Amino acid sequence: MGNKDNEPEDLRTKTLSFSRAVIHFVKPMQKDYIARPLIVQLTKSSTSIGANFIEAKNGSSKKDFRNKVFISKKEASETLYWLQLLEEFTDSPQLKKLQKECQELVLILQKIINTLDS
Repeated sequence: MGNKDNEPEDLRTKTLSFSRAVIHFVKPMQKDYIARPLIVQLTKSSTSIGANFIEAKNGSSKKDFRNKVFISKKEASETLYWLQLLEEFTDSPQLKKLQKECQELVLILQKIINTLDS
């Protein structure tokens, strides 16, 4: 179910690229007893954005598509939360870039939801 134009495929590529960027960002981080759970949660939520979007594209109905996009948006919002918490451990420019990209994903996914609801 998705749009007829290239937006779903572009978003699939964007979410995959974002997931990879998060993985590369957290790989070298020190994983002490405080940072480790945050990194695990960040990795789970960031990779779930794209996974749920793939499920949405393969949805069996418009309602199923919308629900999976909504879950993808929730995962993006959660990812943004974990990225903000990681500011306690690093002031890396890469972290700011990931936060910006994640906010863009939230907005794109919300726009898709709004379009489906109108």
